[in-house]
Amino acid sequence: MKAALFYGKEDVRVEEVPEPGRPGPGQVKLHNAFSGICGSDLHFYFFPEALPWDVNRSHPLTGATLPQVLGHEFAGTVVEIGEGVRDVQVGDRAAVFPLALSCGECAACRRGLRFSCRMMASLGASAPGGGLSEYTTVNASALHLLPENVDLRMGALVEPMTVGWHAVARTGVEAGGTALIAGAGPIGIGAWFAFKARGVDKVLVSEPSADRRKIIAALGATVVDPVNEDLAAAVAEFTEGAGVDVAVEAAGAAPAITSALASLVPGGRVVVVSLHEHPMELNPTQLMMGETEIVGAVGYLPEEFDAVIAAMANGIYDTTGWVEEIPLTGIVDAIHALRNGTGAKVLIRSN
Repeated sequence: MKAALFYGKEDVRVEEVPEPGRPGPGQVKLHNAFSGICGSDLHFYFFPEALPWDVNRSHPLTGATLPQVLGHEFAGTVVEIGEGVRDVQVGDRAAVFPLALSCGECAACRRGLRFSCRMMASLGASAPGGGLSEYTTVNASALHLLPENVDLRMGALVEPMTVGWHAVARTGVEAGGTALIAGAGPIGIGAWFAFKARGVDKVLVSEPSADRRKIIAALGATVVDPVNEDLAAAVAEFTEGAGVDVAVEAAGAAPAITSALASLVPGGRVVVVSLHEHPMELNPTQLMMGETEIVGAVGYLPEEFDAVIAAMANGIYDTTGWVEEIPLTGIVDAIHALRNGTGAKVLIRSN
């Protein structure tokens, strides 16, 4: 079968690899349908030295070594089940919860924050079982079954949409509140849908890319260009001078954080959900004077996966105009295009 293999920095190859054999006890074999390219995949590809482990050595928990099959945003159909699997049947369609392992001993793990474990291992990154292949074998417990009206294409979007869902949950916003989203990539789009699902309809989206502004505006969002327009004035007009209750920073750029903080109502909160490759300068007086907050959001909970699937089944999510499908052979070109800010979400057809 064909698979996308990560060999090291800026080195991904589509090659023939052995198809997984019969699944072991508690496991299932999936025929993968679609797998997304995540922003973290771009960091993995272009900036692996920023990761908390050396990718050129085996992962301390899983023993995974390069080359590694990529893909942690994926959905597929069960084609075989292993011994002891009771709640899954051949033919079931599912999204895959990709968190494989965490150390279980560090302070993060002891507090239930498995995605904050520095040794956290994810399928398609630091654990075998990536979705950028025709077939993969995973634990049956990782499957979140899809209802009939949620197709496999939408199923591959569950993981990135849940990142945005978790970020919005971290804002603490209530229905009827106001929000700013900085960055209209896939996670920013996911946050927009999550706000909508929570009854937060007054959301302003700040995005410098004209293409991405057009994409999210077509979904119904109110947009502003933070480079060529006055973001502060736009926020003031949008909120009658009060400032937004909350902001989600999904851009991975320092100016997005500083402008989000400046856009808050006193007592507001910014949630940082993007990866930043470089440090930034920040004057904390702004936090003190406004009693505002910056918090982080990483990963998601299993129940949030289910919440997103339910919202999809209820028609909250719309893929029109922002999801592109390409064959597995186009993955490298897609990685570079996304790095340059072209397009929004790319789904790779696994066969």
